[in-house]
Amino acid sequence: MLTIAMAQLNQRVGDLKANADAMLEWRAKAGQADLILFPEQQLIGYPAEDLVLKPAFQQAAAQELDRLAAATADGGPAMLVGSILKEADGLYNIVALLDGGKSVAIRKKHELPNYGTFDEKRIFTQGPLPEPVVFRGVKLGLPICEDGWFPAVCSHLKAQGAELLLSVNGSPYEIDKDDRRLAQVFAARVTENGLPLLYLNRIGGQDELVFDGGSFVLNVDGKAAHRLPDWEEHLRITHWRKNADGWTCEAGELAEWEEHPADIYSAMVLALRDYVDRNRFPGVVLGLSGGIDSAICAAIAADALGPDRVWCVMLPSRFTGQLSLDLASECARMIGCRLDTIPINPAVVAFDEMLAGSFADKDVDITEENVQSRIRGVTLMALSNKFGHMLLTTGNKSEMSVGYATIYGDMAGGYNPLKDAYKMTVFAISRWRNANKPRIGLGPDGPVMPEAIITRPPSAELRPDQKDSDSLPEYPVLDDILLGLVEQELSVDEVTARGHPREVVQRIERLLYIAEYKRRQAPPGVKLGSRNFGRDRRYPITNAFRSG
Repeated sequence: MLTIAMAQLNQRVGDLKANADAMLEWRAKAGQADLILFPEQQLIGYPAEDLVLKPAFQQAAAQELDRLAAATADGGPAMLVGSILKEADGLYNIVALLDGGKSVAIRKKHELPNYGTFDEKRIFTQGPLPEPVVFRGVKLGLPICEDGWFPAVCSHLKAQGAELLLSVNGSPYEIDKDDRRLAQVFAARVTENGLPLLYLNRIGGQDELVFDGGSFVLNVDGKAAHRLPDWEEHLRITHWRKNADGWTCEAGELAEWEEHPADIYSAMVLALRDYVDRNRFPGVVLGLSGGIDSAICAAIAADALGPDRVWCVMLPSRFTGQLSLDLASECARMIGCRLDTIPINPAVVAFDEMLAGSFADKDVDITEENVQSRIRGVTLMALSNKFGHMLLTTGNKSEMSVGYATIYGDMAGGYNPLKDAYKMTVFAISRWRNANKPRIGLGPDGPVMPEAIITRPPSAELRPDQKDSDSLPEYPVLDDILLGLVEQELSVDEVTARGHPREVVQRIERLLYIAEYKRRQAPPGVKLGSRNFGRDRRYPITNAFRSG
């Protein structure tokens, strides 16, 4: 009999003492378990990026690991702790088995991911193929995250006599990734090696990443013995027995994981909550326009922080219709958050007067529209500076892809929940949230926006009778083109073959490339898909290439 506790935890990058203290608290909750597992690099926080290269940080991590090891002298559960280890030949991503007051074994990560958001090859030294660790007479295989995504490490552990596989992870959320982890990647490791596998992941937001948990245990028949909930911290005690066919985990609760688009919404909520709280903002402020993007951002903020920490501001110009004013007011009422109104026309008139001489021989064009957007940005930043609330921006991925946003205007702010959400995703999560409340939400139980916000044609309201479709293809068309060009890296010819006019695809590709400089200056936002704008897609600003 072997009792293993799974601690699916949040963390704070760089807060070594607090992370260690939390692990000791959860160890105490594990009672008489033989062993408690913690996620990859739980001691230091993941990903700590270049912070791990700082010698003082490495020393502090070593000291806290020693403190954790000493705590196991009390005879309680042993601990498997993820951290870093500095040696003469490099810096390693490790797990340490702590038992009886000391570190009894260390294993180094072999497969170092170096794609998308991961840069581990420039930070860490590759560890050798790991050997099993003997614990209570059982040979444990300890693949670290990426070690389990490919066959080599687990096959080596099996060949060296491993009896079960305990995989600790720091696997960020992506759409549909939870099913891929269980049904494809780790189920394959079980089938290949005929060994049961425990998969432990963390939850919580870290800058542009969010971790969804969704930990599980698979027996050798490929069936799940345990599934931990997504998006929440959770302690699960698992009981293992050995028979003639090897080790088996006794069946436990199988949590239901969120379906699409509920998972996307929860990703936004948890990422925003941790970003605001860990950077010690009292709350958030945002412009509420009566449009769908700002409405869903206000709802996300209320679910993340509670309505009392959300401050919405309506900033009408002479082009703002009464419908927008009414919808914004009703939206704030439904969410339960504060709403102030600050008309921007006095500032618009002042800028018109200031620029009259310089613009005397020029027609009115998009410049004047951008001035309005920048006045709104300055106003909201002034409120943020004066009262300390972080300014949320509300532009979606469709707009940011083609530069349909004003730099230093509606792009001004500290964080954007919709940064990786296409416009059709915005519609989907808005409809979902009006009919549902997320399990982790702190906002109201009922709908969060009037139905008219979802059904009205999108508009920036910067000139008379303006609609987004005046400048862009309808959003279902635009999003399908962008999915091809951005997410799938297709050429103009390949996207055209999907049924879109070639000249439209060419125009969208051109807009996509020339807007790169804007995206480099955009605030961070949670990664949702496979190619977010940031480390997933590192295109040059100065770029003459066109695919068609």
